[in-house]
Amino acid sequence: MSVTLTDQDKTTLRTAAYGAVSLLAAADATGKPHKIATEGSIALSSSTGLVGHVLAEKTRDINLNGKSAAAIADHVLPALTAAMSLLNKQDPAEADNFRSTVIVAVEAAARTHQDRPSPTLADMIRKISEALHAA
Repeated sequence: MSVTLTDQDKTTLRTAAYGAVSLLAAADATGKPHKIATEGSIALSSSTGLVGHVLAEKTRDINLNGKSAAAIADHVLPALTAAMSLLNKQDPAEADNFRSTVIVAVEAAARTHQDRPSPTLADMIRKISEALHAA
């Protein structure tokens, strides 16, 4: 099955994926959000398939500016659901690839904590997962 994504669709995918990592960094209470951002971004840049190609494109179309986790979440959580919806309509296998890619990035970002994520981080992970499964 051939997937046709508009520029806006690609922006939605990038906003959703990189935004999920940004949300985790914003919710991190350890004071080391750069480690979360680094691990999550490495995982995203290692993705394959159509999703990997879209995430690898060098663009400046992602707007994740926000002064709080809530402001970032207002953009990112709906983008996660929208990305899943548009991929499910065109190619369910690629939707699964996107979901898996984001989950791996979230898990990679969360592993920066030696034991387990803080309750705040765990709650943000839950919200990201719910958004991925809402479509």
